[in-house]
Amino acid sequence: QVQLVESGGGSVQAVGSLRLSCVASVSDYSSYCMGWFRQAPGKEREVVAVIDSDGKTIYADAVNERFTISRDGAKNTLSLQMGSLKPEDTAVYYCAADYCWGPGATMTRAVADHGYWGQGTQVTVSS
Repeated sequence: QVQLVESGGGSVQAVGSLRLSCVASVSDYSSYCMGWFRQAPGKEREVVAVIDSDGKTIYADAVNERFTISRDGAKNTLSLQMGSLKPEDTAVYYCAADYCWGPGATMTRAVADHGYWGQGTQVTVSS
């Protein structure tokens, strides 16, 4: 069982920055690939960025070079540093975990492959 708790959302003006954090309550954090996803009103949930235990990352094109995902294995935390924010970044942001340990296991951007989710944190960017 994995419990995820996000924090750090809020309201910011365009071109501003925010940092999201997620704490994972799990004994084998390194066995999980972690990700940030977001869902805007009326839209489907979409990937923002994912990271494996080796630090390999994949970013959505919309946030590449503006956002940075990172994880701390000693603290079981996941972070998302967001910069140059745009109004279209407004959404509820979710921390998610996918068990990706073992032969053939690979990091995925698919929402459906992530079995554990936090409660979400709202990010609002005004123009």
